[in-house]
Amino acid sequence: MIQFRASYSRSILLQLILLSIVLLLIIVINLDFVDEIYFKNQATRLGYIVNGSILVLFAVGLFRIIALLMRYSLEESALARFLRNVEDEADRPTDKISKHSLIARRYRSVVEISKHNVAVNHSALASTLIATESTRLSLPKFISNILILTGVFGTIVSLSVALLGASNIIDSADGLGNMSMVIHGMSTALSTTTTAIVCYLFFGYFYLKVTDVQTQLFSGIEQATTLYIMPRFTFQTDSMLHEIGNLVRALHEAADKMGQVEADFAEAGSQMNNMIGSYADSVGNLDDNISEIKQLLRSGFRLPE
Repeated sequence: MIQFRASYSRSILLQLILLSIVLLLIIVINLDFVDEIYFKNQATRLGYIVNGSILVLFAVGLFRIIALLMRYSLEESALARFLRNVEDEADRPTDKISKHSLIARRYRSVVEISKHNVAVNHSALASTLIATESTRLSLPKFISNILILTGVFGTIVSLSVALLGASNIIDSADGLGNMSMVIHGMSTALSTTTTAIVCYLFFGYFYLKVTDVQTQLFSGIEQATTLYIMPRFTFQTDSMLHEIGNLVRALHEAADKMGQVEADFAEAGSQMNNMIGSYADSVGNLDDNISEIKQLLRSGFRLPE
């Protein structure tokens, strides 16, 4: 039995939606605090630029993750349909399945290879599938790696602005006028770090879940290939020896049954010979009885011989 969850991607999508709603509710509840940190008393546009860049990266990566989850949800449905077709012993297991799905392409690959009387290299097919699908995670992986670095970059730039303001305080006679720049730099460093950490935790969790979905799907495809596809079209040395062994065992059983049938026929022939002998004796006795009856009739009616 294949260990496979046909609704794993949908469950991850549901988690993403629920956590997004919870995060939005937290932001709405603390809207005054968010406004104080991100929007009020901004001496420069540095906070808007850095935080906006982080949120854009986060949104792009999240959109890509949602697209992958939706795609793998369709692939899981196709694989589940394939397994139902196999269990129902359909003529073509790929009936009512998209020809562009991974399981349909795997089925066609094995069929095409078997037509050329070449052994199917299952390991090569699995490696090709992993290599092809791993490229779809390139963008989420890149964003997951640099998302926290954008927060560090924003912190460094913000601290540089704060140090610049502190330098102006020291150099100028009216130093209090540049105090707002120092406060702005420290506030921006805090906001960019907070934004990067929250986005990284949220995005990193679902990035790992996408890899789990991919691994689970690939495992189901390889199990289906091993159990249901390759035995239909490929013959390995071990499998052929196993089939020959089963054939020899069946021949031995057939020979034993034929010997038993022959013995039954011999016994039936012997019984038939006995019956024929008994019938011959009965016929002989019947002739004697008829002759005796004839003699009695002649004597009783005084008939001539």
